[in-house]
Amino acid sequence: MKSKVYFTKRTDALGLIELYHTLGVSLKGKVAIKLHSGEKGNQNYVRPEFVKPLIDQIGGTVVECNTAYDGARNTTNKHVELMKHHGWTKYFRVDIMDATSDFEVEIPHGIAIQKNYLGEGIKSYDSMLVLSHFKGHPMGGFGGAIKQLSIGCASSAGKAYIHTAGVTKDQYHLWEHVAPQDRFLEAMADAAASVINFFKGNIIYINMLVNLSVDCDCCAVAEDPCMKDIGMMISLDPLAIDQASIDMIYQSKDKGRDHFVNRVERQHGLHTLEAAELDKIGSREYELICIDHE
Repeated sequence: MKSKVYFTKRTDALGLIELYHTLGVSLKGKVAIKLHSGEKGNQNYVRPEFVKPLIDQIGGTVVECNTAYDGARNTTNKHVELMKHHGWTKYFRVDIMDATSDFEVEIPHGIAIQKNYLGEGIKSYDSMLVLSHFKGHPMGGFGGAIKQLSIGCASSAGKAYIHTAGVTKDQYHLWEHVAPQDRFLEAMADAAASVINFFKGNIIYINMLVNLSVDCDCCAVAEDPCMKDIGMMISLDPLAIDQASIDMIYQSKDKGRDHFVNRVERQHGLHTLEAAELDKIGSREYELICIDHE
């Protein structure tokens, strides 16, 4: 059966609320809002004011984990300071989930890795909204729901473990052991599966196809967007929503489309979708339902 992906061409805060209610599913208990807080110097990350009306309705906590590379988010103190600077703490409760520790979760049927390391704080939540700014990525080719689940929810040690496909948790020696590209992408898919299993499927995914740069929000020096905004999507299936997002990029007539696609293909980014399908985290077959009123 094809997974349902709902789409709107709107790219405003009220459109985001309408999209969420269209799904007809409510997140239960204590809700984690996983988003990208933006690296210091990045100009493309989605601003807190844009998502505030939706998060206010849901009543969740904005969650992040520290990075495994030098920058303004690789320690809890620096990360909290940056989130304050970017306005997240002004509007929301914020939780750096690996601030104190992490824990190991098993991935029995993983392709590249058989375990992952999540921030300890994730244990405090019953469900999650994965609120992804869909964009390119210098390592993964693109970043959407699967990347938010995997790299986004992994602790600093977990991020190192994913990038090295299980060689090391030591972020200080990460770059000495970076995995072959396809193996890294497979490890990302495996790690995403571990988070889905942790929440027993109690996750909703939104992809915002805006500020479409070939660079991720983790880049302090990022390219400006190369494509016009496309719209927003919501689904219960992380693979379907990322596949639908990629398909919209590929089908676009925008003059910046080729530049974006070149980034995806240079990094063999579509292999992430292939690996996620093998991990059975969702379906690449989907029904796209436009909710706009003509």
